[in-house]
Amino acid sequence: MNKIGLVAIGRNEGDRLRQCLQSAIGKTALVVYVDSGSTDGSLELARSLGADTVELDLSTPFTAARARNAGFARLQQLAPDIEFVQFTDGDCEIVDGWLEIAQQTLAAKPELAVACGRRRERYPNATPYNRLCDIEWDTPIGEATACGGDSMMRAAAFEQVGGFNQALIAGEEPELCVRLRQQGWKIERLDAEMTLHDAQMTRFDQWWKRSQRAGHAYAEGSWLHGNSPERHWVKDTLSIWFWGCVLPVLALSAAWFTGGWSLWLSIGYPILTYRIYRRMQQRNLTAKDAVLYAGSCVLGRFPQMQGQLLFHQRRLLGQRSNLIEYKTSNPINSAG
Repeated sequence: MNKIGLVAIGRNEGDRLRQCLQSAIGKTALVVYVDSGSTDGSLELARSLGADTVELDLSTPFTAARARNAGFARLQQLAPDIEFVQFTDGDCEIVDGWLEIAQQTLAAKPELAVACGRRRERYPNATPYNRLCDIEWDTPIGEATACGGDSMMRAAAFEQVGGFNQALIAGEEPELCVRLRQQGWKIERLDAEMTLHDAQMTRFDQWWKRSQRAGHAYAEGSWLHGNSPERHWVKDTLSIWFWGCVLPVLALSAAWFTGGWSLWLSIGYPILTYRIYRRMQQRNLTAKDAVLYAGSCVLGRFPQMQGQLLFHQRRLLGQRSNLIEYKTSNPINSAG
Protein backbone atom coordinates (compact mmCIF):
# COMPACT_ATOMS: atom_id res chain seq x y z
CA MET A 1 0.00 0.00 0.00
CA ASN A 2 3.01 2.28 -0.49
CA LYS A 3 1.15 4.21 -3.21
CA ILE A 4 -1.57 5.41 -0.82
CA GLY A 5 -1.43 8.26 1.65
CA LEU A 6 -4.23 9.15 4.03
CA VAL A 7 -5.36 12.56 5.24
CA ALA A 8 -7.64 12.71 8.27
CA ILE A 9 -9.02 16.00 9.53
CA GLY A 10 -10.68 16.82 12.81
CA ARG A 11 -11.35 19.01 15.79
CA ASN A 12 -12.04 17.64 19.25
CA GLU A 13 -13.05 14.22 17.92
CA GLY A 14 -11.78 12.38 20.99
CA ASP A 15 -11.96 8.60 20.79
CA ARG A 16 -13.56 8.83 17.36
CA LEU A 17 -10.14 10.05 16.17
CA ARG A 18 -8.42 7.10 17.83
CA GLN A 19 -10.65 4.68 15.91
CA CYS A 20 -10.05 6.61 12.70
CA LEU A 21 -6.26 6.61 12.88
CA GLN A 22 -5.94 3.04 14.13
CA SER A 23 -7.96 1.86 11.13
CA ALA A 24 -5.39 3.36 8.74
CA ILE A 25 -1.95 3.38 10.34
CA GLY A 26 0.16 0.53 8.99
CA LYS A 27 -2.12 0.11 5.98
CA THR A 28 -0.90 3.13 4.01
CA ALA A 29 2.48 4.64 3.27
CA LEU A 30 1.75 7.66 5.46
CA VAL A 31 -1.07 8.99 7.62
CA VAL A 32 -1.38 12.73 8.14
CA TYR A 33 -3.74 14.16 10.72
CA VAL A 34 -4.68 17.83 10.32
CA ASP A 35 -6.05 19.49 13.43
CA SER A 36 -8.28 22.58 13.47
CA GLY A 37 -7.76 23.95 16.95
CA SER A 38 -8.56 20.97 19.16
CA THR A 39 -8.45 21.42 22.91
CA ASP A 40 -8.95 17.76 23.86
CA GLY A 41 -5.45 16.42 23.22
CA SER A 42 -6.18 15.21 19.69
CA LEU A 43 -2.76 16.25 18.40
CA GLU A 44 -0.95 14.39 21.15
CA LEU A 45 -3.12 11.33 20.55
CA ALA A 46 -2.39 11.34 16.83
CA ARG A 47 1.36 11.62 17.40
CA SER A 48 1.31 8.82 19.96
CA LEU A 49 -0.35 6.55 17.39
CA GLY A 50 2.32 7.27 14.77
CA ALA A 51 0.55 9.77 12.54
CA ASP A 52 2.27 12.82 11.14
CA THR A 53 0.43 15.95 12.25
CA VAL A 54 -0.35 19.41 10.93
CA GLU A 55 -1.70 22.10 13.24
CA LEU A 56 -3.59 24.78 11.34
CA ASP A 57 -2.85 28.43 12.07
CA LEU A 58 -5.51 29.78 14.43
CA SER A 59 -5.42 33.23 12.82
CA THR A 60 -7.08 31.97 9.62
CA PRO A 61 -10.69 30.68 9.69
CA PHE A 62 -10.96 26.90 9.72
CA THR A 63 -12.64 24.98 6.91
CA ALA A 64 -12.56 21.29 6.08
CA ALA A 65 -11.31 22.21 2.62
CA ARG A 66 -8.38 24.16 4.05
CA ALA A 67 -7.50 21.26 6.35
CA ARG A 68 -7.58 18.70 3.53
CA ASN A 69 -5.42 20.88 1.31
CA ALA A 70 -2.90 21.25 4.13
CA GLY A 71 -2.85 17.49 4.62
CA PHE A 72 -2.31 16.87 0.93
CA ALA A 73 0.55 19.38 0.87
CA ARG A 74 2.16 17.58 3.80
CA LEU A 75 1.83 14.24 2.00
CA GLN A 76 3.51 15.67 -1.08
CA GLN A 77 6.31 17.03 1.05
CA LEU A 78 7.00 13.79 2.91
CA ALA A 79 6.04 11.21 0.28
CA PRO A 80 6.03 12.79 -3.19
CA ASP A 81 5.66 9.40 -4.93
CA ILE A 82 2.21 8.73 -3.48
CA GLU A 83 -0.34 8.22 -6.29
CA PHE A 84 -3.59 8.00 -4.35
CA VAL A 85 -4.90 9.90 -1.35
CA GLN A 86 -7.64 8.66 0.94
CA PHE A 87 -9.40 11.62 2.53
CA THR A 88 -11.46 10.98 5.64
CA ASP A 89 -12.94 12.81 8.59
CA GLY A 90 -11.70 12.21 12.10
CA ASP A 91 -15.05 10.76 13.15
CA CYS A 92 -14.82 7.95 10.59
CA GLU A 93 -13.21 4.52 10.69
CA ILE A 94 -11.86 2.97 7.48
CA VAL A 95 -13.45 -0.43 6.83
CA ASP A 96 -11.04 -3.33 6.31
CA GLY A 97 -10.46 -4.00 2.62
CA TRP A 98 -11.62 -0.62 1.36
CA LEU A 99 -8.16 0.81 0.68
CA GLU A 100 -7.22 -2.17 -1.49
CA ILE A 101 -10.50 -2.07 -3.44
CA ALA A 102 -10.28 1.66 -4.10
CA GLN A 103 -6.62 1.52 -5.14
CA GLN A 104 -7.22 -1.38 -7.51
CA THR A 105 -10.18 0.43 -9.10
CA LEU A 106 -8.28 3.66 -9.64
CA ALA A 107 -5.28 1.79 -11.02
CA ALA A 108 -7.48 -0.16 -13.45
CA LYS A 109 -9.48 2.88 -14.63
CA PRO A 110 -7.16 5.75 -15.51
CA GLU A 111 -10.12 8.00 -16.33
CA LEU A 112 -11.25 7.98 -12.69
CA ALA A 113 -10.20 10.81 -10.38
CA VAL A 114 -12.26 9.66 -7.40
CA ALA A 115 -13.48 6.36 -5.98
CA CYS A 116 -15.89 6.32 -3.08
CA GLY A 117 -17.96 3.65 -1.39
CA ARG A 118 -20.63 3.23 1.26
CA ARG A 119 -20.28 5.39 4.32
CA ARG A 120 -22.44 4.01 7.12
CA GLU A 121 -23.49 5.47 10.41
CA ARG A 122 -21.97 3.46 13.27
CA TYR A 123 -25.09 3.72 15.43
CA PRO A 124 -27.92 4.35 12.95
CA ASN A 125 -30.69 3.47 15.38
CA ALA A 126 -29.40 5.48 18.32
CA THR A 127 -31.29 8.62 17.28
CA PRO A 128 -33.52 9.64 14.35
CA TYR A 129 -30.81 12.11 13.31
CA ASN A 130 -28.20 9.36 13.04
CA ARG A 131 -30.66 7.33 11.00
CA LEU A 132 -31.17 10.24 8.62
CA CYS A 133 -27.42 10.45 8.06
CA ASP A 134 -27.25 6.77 7.19
CA ILE A 135 -30.11 7.09 4.69
CA GLU A 136 -28.59 10.22 3.14
CA TRP A 137 -25.29 8.49 2.42
CA ASP A 138 -26.83 5.54 0.57
CA THR A 139 -26.39 6.98 -2.92
CA PRO A 140 -26.57 5.04 -6.22
CA ILE A 141 -23.73 2.76 -7.31
CA GLY A 142 -21.82 3.61 -10.49
CA GLU A 143 -20.64 6.80 -12.14
CA ALA A 144 -21.48 9.79 -9.95
CA THR A 145 -21.34 13.55 -10.13
CA ALA A 146 -19.85 14.00 -6.67
CA CYS A 147 -18.38 12.33 -3.62
CA GLY A 148 -18.47 13.04 0.10
CA GLY A 149 -15.80 13.79 2.67
CA ASP A 150 -14.56 10.18 2.55
CA SER A 151 -13.08 9.16 -0.79
CA MET A 152 -9.88 8.05 -2.47
CA MET A 153 -8.55 10.50 -5.05
CA ARG A 154 -5.89 10.30 -7.70
CA ALA A 155 -3.19 12.69 -6.54
CA ALA A 156 -2.43 13.94 -10.05
CA ALA A 157 -6.07 14.84 -10.69
CA PHE A 158 -6.43 16.55 -7.33
CA GLU A 159 -3.30 18.59 -7.98
CA GLN A 160 -4.37 19.44 -11.54
CA VAL A 161 -7.49 21.32 -10.38
CA GLY A 162 -5.81 22.98 -7.41
CA GLY A 163 -7.41 20.91 -4.67
CA PHE A 164 -10.38 22.03 -2.61
CA ASN A 165 -11.72 25.56 -2.60
CA GLN A 166 -10.74 26.34 0.97
CA ALA A 167 -13.02 29.36 1.26
CA LEU A 168 -16.05 27.05 1.29
CA ILE A 169 -17.44 26.15 4.73
CA ALA A 170 -19.41 23.20 3.29
CA GLY A 171 -20.06 21.46 -0.02
CA GLU A 172 -16.38 21.51 -0.93
CA GLU A 173 -16.38 17.93 -2.26
CA PRO A 174 -19.15 18.39 -4.87
CA GLU A 175 -17.56 21.71 -5.90
CA LEU A 176 -14.21 19.98 -6.42
CA CYS A 177 -15.95 17.26 -8.42
CA VAL A 178 -17.48 19.89 -10.72
CA ARG A 179 -14.00 21.12 -11.58
CA LEU A 180 -12.65 17.59 -11.98
CA ARG A 181 -15.41 16.66 -14.41
CA GLN A 182 -14.82 19.88 -16.34
CA GLN A 183 -11.29 18.57 -16.93
CA GLY A 184 -12.61 15.25 -18.23
CA TRP A 185 -12.19 13.18 -15.05
CA LYS A 186 -14.84 10.81 -13.72
CA ILE A 187 -16.12 9.91 -10.25
CA GLU A 188 -17.41 6.46 -9.33
CA ARG A 189 -19.19 5.07 -6.31
CA LEU A 190 -18.23 1.46 -5.76
CA ASP A 191 -20.40 -1.29 -4.35
CA ALA A 192 -18.14 -1.63 -1.33
CA GLU A 193 -18.11 -0.70 2.34
CA MET A 194 -15.86 2.30 2.92
CA THR A 195 -16.19 3.93 6.36
CA LEU A 196 -18.12 3.90 9.62
CA HIS A 197 -19.17 7.37 10.76
CA ASP A 198 -20.06 8.43 14.28
CA ALA A 199 -22.36 11.47 14.05
CA GLN A 200 -23.44 11.51 17.71
CA MET A 201 -26.39 13.75 16.82
CA THR A 202 -28.81 13.63 19.70
CA ARG A 203 -30.64 16.97 19.58
CA PHE A 204 -33.01 18.74 17.22
CA ASP A 205 -30.87 21.89 17.21
CA GLN A 206 -27.92 19.86 15.87
CA TRP A 207 -30.06 18.64 13.00
CA TRP A 208 -31.25 22.21 12.38
CA LYS A 209 -27.69 23.58 12.19
CA ARG A 210 -26.60 20.76 9.90
CA SER A 211 -29.52 21.57 7.58
CA GLN A 212 -28.66 25.25 7.76
CA ARG A 213 -25.11 24.44 6.72
CA ALA A 214 -26.45 22.42 3.78
CA GLY A 215 -28.50 25.41 2.65
CA HIS A 216 -25.42 27.60 2.81
CA ALA A 217 -23.54 25.05 0.70
CA TYR A 218 -26.29 24.92 -1.93
CA ALA A 219 -26.32 28.71 -2.16
CA GLU A 220 -22.56 29.02 -2.50
CA GLY A 221 -22.26 26.11 -4.91
CA SER A 222 -24.93 27.50 -7.24
CA TRP A 223 -23.38 30.95 -6.99
CA LEU A 224 -20.00 29.60 -8.10
CA HIS A 225 -21.10 27.11 -10.77
CA GLY A 226 -24.76 27.82 -11.48
CA ASN A 227 -23.92 29.21 -14.90
CA SER A 228 -22.04 26.07 -15.92
CA PRO A 229 -23.74 23.70 -18.40
CA GLU A 230 -24.85 21.38 -15.61
CA ARG A 231 -26.34 24.24 -13.55
CA HIS A 232 -24.70 23.00 -10.36
CA TRP A 233 -27.20 23.01 -7.45
CA VAL A 234 -29.46 25.58 -9.14
CA LYS A 235 -32.50 23.28 -8.97
CA ASP A 236 -31.85 22.54 -5.29
CA THR A 237 -31.45 26.23 -4.50
CA LEU A 238 -34.66 27.17 -6.29
CA SER A 239 -36.50 24.42 -4.42
CA ILE A 240 -35.25 25.76 -1.08
CA TRP A 241 -36.37 29.29 -1.96
CA PHE A 242 -39.81 28.14 -3.08
CA TRP A 243 -40.66 25.87 -0.14
CA GLY A 244 -38.70 27.76 2.51
CA CYS A 245 -39.67 31.31 1.56
CA VAL A 246 -41.92 32.00 -1.43
CA LEU A 247 -44.80 29.66 -0.59
CA PRO A 248 -45.15 30.46 3.14
CA VAL A 249 -44.73 34.21 2.56
CA LEU A 250 -47.33 34.17 -0.21
CA ALA A 251 -49.79 32.09 1.83
CA LEU A 252 -49.50 34.30 4.90
CA SER A 253 -49.30 37.70 3.22
CA ALA A 254 -52.37 37.07 1.07
CA ALA A 255 -54.47 35.57 3.87
CA TRP A 256 -56.21 38.85 4.79
CA PHE A 257 -57.04 39.70 1.17
CA THR A 258 -58.31 36.20 0.37
CA GLY A 259 -60.25 35.63 3.56
CA GLY A 260 -57.82 32.91 4.54
CA TRP A 261 -58.12 30.97 1.30
CA SER A 262 -54.43 31.51 0.50
CA LEU A 263 -53.55 29.36 3.52
CA TRP A 264 -54.70 26.38 1.48
CA LEU A 265 -51.41 26.75 -0.39
CA SER A 266 -49.80 25.05 2.59
CA ILE A 267 -51.35 21.78 1.42
CA GLY A 268 -48.32 21.64 -0.85
CA TYR A 269 -46.18 20.53 2.11
CA PRO A 270 -48.00 17.24 2.83
CA ILE A 271 -48.17 16.61 -0.91
CA LEU A 272 -44.42 17.10 -1.23
CA THR A 273 -43.85 14.88 1.81
CA TYR A 274 -45.91 12.09 0.25
CA ARG A 275 -44.07 12.36 -3.08
CA ILE A 276 -40.70 12.02 -1.35
CA TYR A 277 -42.06 9.16 0.77
CA ARG A 278 -43.15 7.25 -2.34
CA ARG A 279 -39.81 7.85 -4.04
CA MET A 280 -37.90 6.54 -1.03
CA GLN A 281 -40.10 3.47 -0.81
CA GLN A 282 -39.13 2.73 -4.41
CA ARG A 283 -35.56 2.65 -3.14
CA ASN A 284 -36.64 -0.16 -0.79
CA LEU A 285 -36.64 1.89 2.40
CA THR A 286 -39.00 0.73 5.12
CA ALA A 287 -42.16 2.78 5.59
CA LYS A 288 -40.79 4.16 8.87
CA ASP A 289 -37.51 5.28 7.30
CA ALA A 290 -39.29 6.71 4.26
CA VAL A 291 -41.58 8.79 6.50
CA LEU A 292 -38.63 10.00 8.58
CA TYR A 293 -36.60 10.99 5.53
CA ALA A 294 -39.51 12.66 3.72
CA GLY A 295 -40.46 14.68 6.79
CA SER A 296 -36.86 15.74 7.30
CA CYS A 297 -36.53 16.86 3.67
CA VAL A 298 -39.62 19.05 3.85
CA LEU A 299 -39.01 20.53 7.29
CA GLY A 300 -35.36 20.99 6.37
CA ARG A 301 -36.29 23.57 3.74
CA PHE A 302 -36.66 26.15 6.53
CA PRO A 303 -33.17 25.90 8.12
CA GLN A 304 -31.79 25.52 4.58
CA MET A 305 -33.47 28.81 3.72
CA GLN A 306 -31.72 30.37 6.69
CA GLY A 307 -28.43 29.07 5.33
CA GLN A 308 -29.18 30.55 1.91
CA LEU A 309 -29.93 33.95 3.41
CA LEU A 310 -26.81 33.79 5.58
CA PHE A 311 -24.61 33.14 2.55
CA HIS A 312 -26.04 36.02 0.55
CA GLN A 313 -25.93 38.36 3.53
CA ARG A 314 -22.24 37.64 4.03
CA ARG A 315 -21.59 37.88 0.30
CA LEU A 316 -23.26 41.29 -0.05
CA LEU A 317 -21.47 42.63 3.03
CA GLY A 318 -18.14 41.25 1.87
CA GLN A 319 -17.82 39.09 4.98
CA ARG A 320 -15.97 35.81 5.14
CA SER A 321 -18.12 32.77 5.89
CA ASN A 322 -17.58 31.09 9.26
CA LEU A 323 -18.17 27.46 10.08
CA ILE A 324 -21.68 26.35 11.03
CA GLU A 325 -20.91 23.64 13.59
CA TYR A 326 -23.39 21.11 14.89
CA LYS A 327 -21.19 18.49 16.52
CA THR A 328 -20.20 18.12 20.15
CA SER A 329 -16.77 17.11 21.34
CA ASN A 330 -16.07 13.54 22.42
CA PRO A 331 -13.51 13.37 25.27
CA ILE A 332 -10.49 11.14 24.74
CA ASN A 333 -10.29 8.05 26.87
CA SER A 334 -6.67 8.00 27.96
CA ALA A 335 -6.95 4.33 28.84
CA GLY A 336 -7.93 3.41 25.30
